[in-house]
Parts: sequence; structure tokens; C-alpha cells
Amino acid sequence: MELRARGWWLLCAAAAVVACARGDPASKSRSCSEVRQIYGAKGFSLSDVPQAEISGEHLRICPQGYTCCTSEMEENLANRSRTELETSLRDSSRALQAMLATQLRSFDDHFQHLLNDSERALQDAFPGAFGELYAQNARAFRDLYSELRLYYRGANLHLEETLAEFWARLLERLFKQLHPQLLLPDDYLDCLGKQAEALRPFGEAPRELRLRATRAFVAARSFVQGLGVASDVVRKVAQVPLGPECSRAVMKLVYCAHCLGVPGARPCPDYCRNVLKGCLANQADLDAEWRNLLDSMVLITDKFWGASGVESVIGGVHMWLAEGINSLQDNRDTLTAKVIQGCGNPKVNPQGPGPEEKRRRGKLAPRERPPSGTLEKLVSEAKAQLRDIQDFWISLPGTLCSEKMALSTASDDRCWNGMARGRYLPEVMGDGLANQINNPEVEVDITKPDMTIRQQIMQLKIMTNRLRSAYNGNDVDFQDASDDGSGSGSGDGCPDDLCGRKNSRKSSSSRTPLTHALPGLSEQEGQKTSAASCLQPPSFLLPLLLALALTVARPRWR
Repeated sequence: MELRARGWWLLCAAAAVVACARGDPASKSRSCSEVRQIYGAKGFSLSDVPQAEISGEHLRICPQGYTCCTSEMEENLANRSRTELETSLRDSSRALQAMLATQLRSFDDHFQHLLNDSERALQDAFPGAFGELYAQNARAFRDLYSELRLYYRGANLHLEETLAEFWARLLERLFKQLHPQLLLPDDYLDCLGKQAEALRPFGEAPRELRLRATRAFVAARSFVQGLGVASDVVRKVAQVPLGPECSRAVMKLVYCAHCLGVPGARPCPDYCRNVLKGCLANQADLDAEWRNLLDSMVLITDKFWGASGVESVIGGVHMWLAEGINSLQDNRDTLTAKVIQGCGNPKVNPQGPGPEEKRRRGKLAPRERPPSGTLEKLVSEAKAQLRDIQDFWISLPGTLCSEKMALSTASDDRCWNGMARGRYLPEVMGDGLANQINNPEVEVDITKPDMTIRQQIMQLKIMTNRLRSAYNGNDVDFQDASDDGSGSGSGDGCPDDLCGRKNSRKSSSSRTPLTHALPGLSEQEGQKTSAASCLQPPSFLLPLLLALALTVARPRWR
């Protein structure tokens, strides 16, 4: 009897302890006034908010103790927590995009300014130096600069062939001007053109311009395109939606403390990191190829300097043109004799003037313009900023936790751990999808990577390979790095009428266009090249290509 009484007493005491711990109705219920205030401040109706704690069996995300949240409140707060995280992600992405866009426009403006300055220098100096030799061929020079701009902007033309064709047309025109007393039919000019390589009428200027311009222009446009591709990747990744398991984990992280009546408890730092490392596991897998791209962009800036660098070559195109014309005039008599020897004596034009043009043999001795220092400043700033964003993807969980989640600064046993106010014991997971297999907060299926992000990993890899080819001076086959044809926020900068005209004239030698991805360009600056000009793989090959992408684009283990 005594043992039974003692057992009953212990049972009652235990029940009292549990009741006090859970806020049993038998004890004094806690008020929900603080939760009501927070809930109302977020724009929700207070009509369904209880005045005091209620039983929490209806909760589907938060712990089912006594609670200040109804089912509707839990659903509203879950949606709000997901929206808030997505907004924070977009804000971080927009800041990065804005930085990349600013860099892109600065470099693009500078490179185009160099080419414009060169054309203006030509237009100022050539009329006085070369007289009719220039005046009658002014359009050919204008067309050359237009084609150089189109090449830089990504039109379907090959730079070496463009330059070769310019020199060939110029030789025909100048030879006829230098010999107005002769009849030079098309077949004679064809013979002249066939001998041009051996005769080298313009000296070393065509070869030097070809070698230097190819390296300089491909370095400039690949660097600018790299900035555009990086910005485009950030934009597309920011549009990837959060999964349902992530949404549940974020709700539990941010608002379940409110529902359990402890709204003042802030998330434990390691708890927050585990939640966001799980939510952003796929994004972290961008890290390896993102770093490779930025490293390649920094490396190619080495090609901006020196006699064959971007500034010297793009800003000095007119100097090579002047050197070529000077050489032609200096060797005029020798050239004429060799042409007659190889092509025969042309007929005399009875109505043509005599060789009176000899009175006008001006020469231009162009002076090299010293660097302005603008490019050095741009490169210095770009290198610093590219270094700062190298770890953007793997640092994103920590950045969001510290800047957006109002983490606890208190001791370990006073922060919100997902269940109550107390210590958070699990270890912090590593970066990337594969490391989330044992994430205690977010259930992540590591066998199902996000396809949009895998596609962006491939775009980073493709652009990196182009930059490395450009560093080696190769005029690589620039295709659109975008994985879709929408081109939102992007543009080739090649107007359809101009590209179409170039394609029709150079259909046998055209290249696939380079997409510059220059957000916000006006239609006058550049419009989207017709999607029909980009070859697309057959649809039945897409699964195979995607499987290959997943094989080669593995995350870097850290």
C-alpha cells in the first residue's frame, strides 16, 4: 500500500513537470500578444491569431508543442519565409550583376573608343597626305572600320579574310588610279590579285596588321564576352526556384520560434548555415568553373599591353594602313614592272589622262599615341573586383545568414536550434550537392542535380576554353554561350541588315557569331543576331549532350 501511494505521488509530480514544460492548459497559458504584433506587422490579418497558446497537433512544419500559430498562420509564414529568402538571393545576384555590367560597359566603351579614335585620325590625316588616292577610296576605308566593329561585336565574318579582302580591293583601286593611262580589264586585275602575295605591294603592313589585329581583337572581345557570360549565369541561376524541402527548412529556421512563443530567439549560426548550404547546394557546385572563368579573364588582360596589345593595335589600325600605302607608293615602279612581266602589257587607254598623278605622292608618317592610362585603371579595378567575387557561390550561405537572418550573438544555449532555445549540436556540412547527403536540416537528393545550374556550369566551362584559346592568339569559333535563344538582357551588337549583308557576301567563310551579352544596349548599338544563324544540335542528341555535361562538370572538392 505504501509503495502504491509513493508511485502515484511520483506519477503526479512527473505530470506536473511535463505540464509546466509544455504550457499545459492546467498551468497558466502564455500570451500570444508578441506574436500577434509581429504577424500583423507583416501585413497579415489578426482575426485568426489566438490570444493565448493552443495545442499544436495541426502544425506540419514546426514542432507540435503548444503554439501561437494556426494552420493558416503557419502556411502564410512559410510562404513569407520562402519569399524573403528568394528576395535576398535576387538582391545578392543583382548587386553582382550590376558590378559585372559596369565593368563590361567600361571596357566595351574603351575598346570602341580606341577604334573610333583610329578612324578619326585616318579621316583627318589621309586626305592631306594621299589626296585622290584616299578620296576615291574613302568608302573602302569606312567599310573596313565597319567590319572591324562588326567583328568585335560578333558578326559572322573572319577577321583574316576580311583584312585580306580589303587589301585586295585596295590594290585593284590604287593600281588603276596610279595608271589612268592604261586599260585594266577585270581579267588583268584578277591576274594582279593572284600575284599580290608574291609581289607584296603593301610591304609588311598587311601581314603585321593581320597578326596583331587577330590577337588584339580576339582578346578584347573574349574578355568583354566573359563579363557578359558571367553576368548572364548569375541572372539565370537567380531564377532557379527553391525546392519544397528548402522552403520547409527555411520556415523552421525563421518563424517556428515565433509559433512556439519565443519570437526573441534568433537562429544559431551553424543551424542557419546548414539550412542554406542545403538550400543552395546546387549553386555551390558553380564554384570550380566560376573560379576558372575569372582566373582566365584576369590572365587574358596580359594581352592588353605592349606593341601587339589591345590598346596599341586597335587604336593604331590607321598607322598600318598608312604604312601600306606609303610602301605601295615607294615601290610603284618596281611593282608595275613585275605586274607587266607576270600579266603582260595592258592596252593604252586613248581617252585616259597621262601620269599626272605623280605630282601627288604624299606620304604620312603617323605618330604613335601614348597610352592614356585609362585601360590600366580599368584593368586594375577589374582584377580587384574579380578577385573579390571568386568565392561568391560558396560564401553565399554564410553571407545570407550573417546579413539577412539576424543570427544570434548570444551563447550557444540561448539561440534557436530548430526545436527550442538551446545549443545546436550537428556539424556544419561542406559545400556543394554531394556534401549534403547527411544534412540534418534539409533533405537533399544528391542524385538529382538542378539542370539549369548544370547548364550554366557548362557555359562557364565553354567560355573559359574560349578565353584560354584567345590567350594563345587563336581566333576560336565563337558561338553563342547562352543555352537558350531568348537572350534576355543580352545582345550580339550586330544589326540584322548588316550581318545579313556580310553573310550573303561571305557565306563560304563565315563564322558562328559571338554573343557579347551586353545588357541594356540600345538597338542602335546592337540587336540580336538572327537565331537561325546559330546551328543547333538535333533534339534527339540533347539527352546525350546533357549526360556528357554532367560527367565533365563535376564539382571541385574542397
